[in-house]
Amino acid sequence: MPIDTIIRLSVSEAARLFGVSQRTVRRAIADQEISYVVVQGRYKINFESLLRWSQKNRRVGKKMGQQGIGQYVDAWKIKNKLYSPNPKLLASEKKPVQDQ
Repeated sequence: MPIDTIIRLSVSEAARLFGVSQRTVRRAIADQEISYVVVQGRYKINFESLLRWSQKNRRVGKKMGQQGIGQYVDAWKIKNKLYSPNPKLLASEKKPVQDQ
């Protein structure tokens, strides 16, 4: 996916990801804290503006970590060292390659 791609979410998707109610998301839309477009009569919210909004609003940021997508972060961490990236390989990738 190119970096320039804009990700848009519905109100219900945004509420689920950030662990808040749909009413909270709609209130942020009404207060113009979140950028959006209307597609076929439905709000499509810019994901980048959602992230900025959640970082400005401490309560939303905390809920995202407890009830939203943040509650799954520990489950995503690689616990088996066999499949985790080898630190030696990562260090060698960072070193500049010399021409021979």
